[in-house]
Amino acid sequence: MTASINMMAQTGIADGVLIVNKEAGWTSHDVVAKVRGLLGGAKVGHAGTLDPAATGVLPLLIGRATRIAEYLVGWDKEYRAVLRLGESTDTQDATGTVLQRVETNGVGAKDLKNTVARFVGPQKQMPPMYSAVKVAGRALYKSARAGQTVERAERDIVIHELEVLAVDGRDITLRVVCSKGTYIRTLCADMGEALGIGGHLLSLERRRVGVMSIDQALTVEQIATQLAIGTLDHQLWTLDRVLDQLPLYTVNEQEASRVLHGAPITPAGWSGVAEPCTVRIKDGQGRLLAIGTYDPQAKGPIKVQKVLVDIGSLN
Repeated sequence: MTASINMMAQTGIADGVLIVNKEAGWTSHDVVAKVRGLLGGAKVGHAGTLDPAATGVLPLLIGRATRIAEYLVGWDKEYRAVLRLGESTDTQDATGTVLQRVETNGVGAKDLKNTVARFVGPQKQMPPMYSAVKVAGRALYKSARAGQTVERAERDIVIHELEVLAVDGRDITLRVVCSKGTYIRTLCADMGEALGIGGHLLSLERRRVGVMSIDQALTVEQIATQLAIGTLDHQLWTLDRVLDQLPLYTVNEQEASRVLHGAPITPAGWSGVAEPCTVRIKDGQGRLLAIGTYDPQAKGPIKVQKVLVDIGSLN
């Protein structure tokens, strides 16, 4: 960790989150490796994998920000997807082999509207065989490449919003706002099946992850340029900014010491929340110390989940 901190100090970059606009052809791991190299070997991770063919928002976690990944992956996401009707593929997207082609002339605007309405709200979705989901310890895509189909359980997802933006022949451009764990290519394949003609995901752009949007994102090339001219730190989201939707509890000096050692604290007289929740814990100087959980109904302590600073760094 000390070596990583020193490298980050040399590049002028602190702990935080960079919003990357991933380009087509890059894996999420490729982006992490490239930025890690640019930052001299600093600790880098990501929140929310994008398939190589997909583009758009990929939050990169730098330094201690890697400790908050679990709080970002649960955010809802917004996509712009193109559904190609009448063509089914083995991967449910354009990278796969076409299994069937069907004419789309019989599908009208009313059929499309009714189908879109059916896919809004809570629902079950079957993870695709070409995915990283593991069954019995083995990734599904490995079984798929071996020609095997594995029995797997459906998952609970929510499609918050589903809107048709454009229709160009058999290509339907969609705006999708959904919960974590949603496979947009499976959504497209399921919609095509519901219309009776099949379909697959032709292209995909992630427009937003939680509060982070495509308008705030940088390509890897832009990151390299801003790092070279010394302005990349201006694009870095602090951990406090990333987590500012969480309720805040401020501790005194004695409580801060307990928090930094992972000990629970009693929020005497605190009425900041009414339901069980995750909480930011800051000291009197406004420094984000940790993330905890609190259940006001149980009237127990705030339990520290993640300490985000080193004890020595506050001296």
